[in-house]
Amino acid sequence: MNEQLEKLRPRINALDTIPTIPTIIQPLLAMMQLPPDQMDLEKVAELVSYDETIALQCLRMANSPLFGIRQVETVRRALIVLGMKRVQSILLSCSLNQLVPADKWALDALVFWRHSMGCALVTRKMAQMIGYPDPEKAYLTGLLHDLGILVNSLVCTEDFRKCVETAAAKGISINRAEEEHLGFTHGQSGKILAERWHLPADLTEVIEFHHDVASAQNARPLVSMVHLSDLLCRLCELGYGYYEVMGVEFTGDVAWASLVEHYPALASMDLARFTLDIEGAMEEIVGLVDAVFRTKR
Repeated sequence: MNEQLEKLRPRINALDTIPTIPTIIQPLLAMMQLPPDQMDLEKVAELVSYDETIALQCLRMANSPLFGIRQVETVRRALIVLGMKRVQSILLSCSLNQLVPADKWALDALVFWRHSMGCALVTRKMAQMIGYPDPEKAYLTGLLHDLGILVNSLVCTEDFRKCVETAAAKGISINRAEEEHLGFTHGQSGKILAERWHLPADLTEVIEFHHDVASAQNARPLVSMVHLSDLLCRLCELGYGYYEVMGVEFTGDVAWASLVEHYPALASMDLARFTLDIEGAMEEIVGLVDAVFRTKR
């Protein structure tokens, strides 16, 4: 393990002392493994109500123009209006967002969550198109793939800010700037926290290897989908808030080759059409994130 990262390990492990995060994430992850018809609305409402901030976010979003409904006054009603998948996104995103104080963000928080939710939606859509057996797991991994960016924002704030500034100035990816300035990437630091929180092994592998698909061992199709979705979002202006110089040839990417091997249907996918679909979903993604995180920071 990288020496610089090892020095930060105690500080990363200490992040589990913030009680709201693991308390909400662990039961939510368990519920997300259940079929939709087995999810208990009352239990979800109880979980949402556990945190006043998240409950208020759900109520505010349910009353937003996105849904054209007014006077949603209870958490239970908000859950019905929003739908379980949106509620799960709000729960996870708000819980993790609370982990990072306003003065620790190296990226704009809205930009970060637009990218994360965009990647989640694209990964799920790709999973459905190629016949991946668990599209909701694909959605979850897309949503949480950049956990390490939150970690780096917290444990090496100023150094990580320099990484983001360098990436924006040079038009390069954040992970390349991290390698230059930190000696490790958000994939590596995110893995430490994922293991500390006992997140599922396939989710942990996505967090660690979404920029290094060739190194993935046990969940390569999932890692590959998130890798490609991450690239597509960055190409479609759902990146990190700066222009990134990218020469991308998807069909020559190791992730594409790996997915075609497991799911031949990908070979016949109309990538241009798929990209247009992503661009068409951008308004919904931006509206969703802004409704959740439109707070004074």
